[in-house]
Amino acid sequence: MEYSRVYDSNVITQKYMDSILIEQRIIGSAVADTTTEFWGETFSSPIMTPAFSHLKNYNGREQNGLVEYSVAAKNLNILNFCGMMENDMFKKIVETRAKTVRIVKPYDDNGKIRDQLCFAESVGAFGVGMDIDHIFGENGTDICVGEKMAVQTADMLADYVKLTKLPFVVKGVLSVRDALICAEIGAKAIIVSHHHGRMNCAVPPMMILPKIKEALKGKDVRIIVDCGIESGADVYKALALGADAAAVGRSMMPALEKEGTTGAEKFINHVNNELRFIMSNTGFAKVADIDESALWK
Repeated sequence: MEYSRVYDSNVITQKYMDSILIEQRIIGSAVADTTTEFWGETFSSPIMTPAFSHLKNYNGREQNGLVEYSVAAKNLNILNFCGMMENDMFKKIVETRAKTVRIVKPYDDNGKIRDQLCFAESVGAFGVGMDIDHIFGENGTDICVGEKMAVQTADMLADYVKLTKLPFVVKGVLSVRDALICAEIGAKAIIVSHHHGRMNCAVPPMMILPKIKEALKGKDVRIIVDCGIESGADVYKALALGADAAAVGRSMMPALEKEGTTGAEKFINHVNNELRFIMSNTGFAKVADIDESALWK
């Protein structure tokens, strides 16, 4: 118990994020605009949904949580992500008309990976990708919801990129090394993440983010960050340190469970409004303008 409390990556991440402060630059500033571009599309915010899997129907509502937050993403015009699921469930998410990126697991069954990637493209996904930080478990490769995972090589990932015409995302990058490999294989985005602390003592995503940003300079790879994103201040810090976008995760769950789509919309709107407020107070009129010059570490 003592070990997990001291070395919990989520605690380490939160402490690091909270240690970063923001100075005010108000004179001459204006109300900021949070709209952002991603893969040629304009979205209302750089805030994105998490790649959740297997959410249930909360409080007896007709639709499960995956569909509910996807509807919220559509209504808010933000980029939507989803995780482990079968094809029939993904089709329901696409039918919400949210622009959705499907993140598949690194299944031991390579045919299942290919089937899910191809199915996602066939039904209108906005992008696809793989969750590489869910390969290993304490006793070897992981077993997730009864499915065995497998080691994924750079060549295997490159084959998945070639399999689809959609932009490919690699989720779970937490080093310059892996970020550069992702660029080399043709990935169009990475998610800098430790998957809610799957590994103890993991470096906080925002700590490694500037080095990854520098390493990917001039390469056509967008950077998303997650883990512990709970507020507009967290999103602002992520953008200032080099991310193009940030994904809320478990912080959205209480609102989603309680009020479904409405709750998810209220939560994301609150986070986005705080982001706009901080941008306005630091002299950054547009998301693309944000840099780390107003941060104090």
